[in-house]
Amino acid sequence: MDSFTSFSPKALTFLRGLRKNNRKEWFEAHRAQYEQELKAPLAALIEEMDVHLATIAPEIVGSPRKSAFRIHRDVRFSKDKSPYKTHVACWFYHGDIGTRMQSEAVHGGAGFYLHVSPGECFCGGGIWMPPRPALNKIRDALVHDLAGWNDIVGDKAFRRRFGELDQEGMLTRVPRGYAADHPAAAWLRYQSFTAGAPLSDDEITSPRLPQLLARHYAAMTPFVRWLNVALGLAPRHSRL
Repeated sequence: MDSFTSFSPKALTFLRGLRKNNRKEWFEAHRAQYEQELKAPLAALIEEMDVHLATIAPEIVGSPRKSAFRIHRDVRFSKDKSPYKTHVACWFYHGDIGTRMQSEAVHGGAGFYLHVSPGECFCGGGIWMPPRPALNKIRDALVHDLAGWNDIVGDKAFRRRFGELDQEGMLTRVPRGYAADHPAAAWLRYQSFTAGAPLSDDEITSPRLPQLLARHYAAMTPFVRWLNVALGLAPRHSRL
């Protein structure tokens, strides 16, 4: 595999074209462009980021085969029958469990994410809409280590870089079994625990993208590790 150099601006041009022409005929006519400008560079980036993660968070790994999301959409239960996603993305996951995916929901621990879409690029981390057993473990950890959690998500540097956690799917009330005035009440209403930072198109197409991602992921490591420890997934000090 070639080493990562950068995503070419042609990669974003392809995605813009796919957004306007989301049809199998158009995609097949431009498949070579997709393979050259997006699929191959993404695989090379995943390989390079795996090297960075070996020193940042050795328990988190990347694999071109497992980390890259398929560009084909699952349209079985969707009214929108467009066959392709108009972005590319990848997921770096805890090595003890690999990836367990159900549709677009990644189950199997907290990790790091990259999303490439013209004008809507970002990187992030955490765990999105975990299944109930995992969510219950996180809620139990919030009850028992609220101070540790607040130290991480309330840290000024964390908030400057990532802002507030995503509130997608947040409950309007504290879940059953917890007092409405529980000290962790606000966090117990969350059903996802993710944070992220936007990336400009220029940053995505820069040869310095791996170094930028490494800085973001390093800053997010305490957050991801706290979630994984809550799920019974331990941090590592090395890959050995």
